[in-house]
Amino acid sequence: MDLVALLPFVLLIGLMFLMTRSAKKKQQQAADMRNSMQPGSGVRTIGGMYATVKEVHDDTVLLEVAPGVHAMYAKNSIGAVLDDEEYNRIVHGDEPGEETPVVPDDLSSLTDAEPDASKIDLGKKPEGDEAKDAGGDEPKDRTEGEK
Repeated sequence: MDLVALLPFVLLIGLMFLMTRSAKKKQQQAADMRNSMQPGSGVRTIGGMYATVKEVHDDTVLLEVAPGVHAMYAKNSIGAVLDDEEYNRIVHGDEPGEETPVVPDDLSSLTDAEPDASKIDLGKKPEGDEAKDAGGDEPKDRTEGEK
């Protein structure tokens, strides 16, 4: 056999080796990430649900998916372990450095102000006011009977 005929087979075996090596490296990183989970860590499951780790066992994890709601998941179902800042930003909407606006818990701050005289009243006019407007400068709309 020629050396040239063996070259494609050697290249194919080399590519397969490189591909499996990178896949094993990714699997090892994922396993290390899952092993770094501690109670109190924020996680995202492979289904996209965000939760807080309560207990870590050999192959399972107890997650708090809502206050007082716990669920048991396999460690392999954890897609990412999030740091506290990222978890709070995603779950609670907290932006770092952003002040949360103060919202009054009642309407007293809105009703203490005096009524503004410059506001336009868009309510219906009394019937007596319509008669005054009829003799004004503005033309009235004609009905079909008047044309």
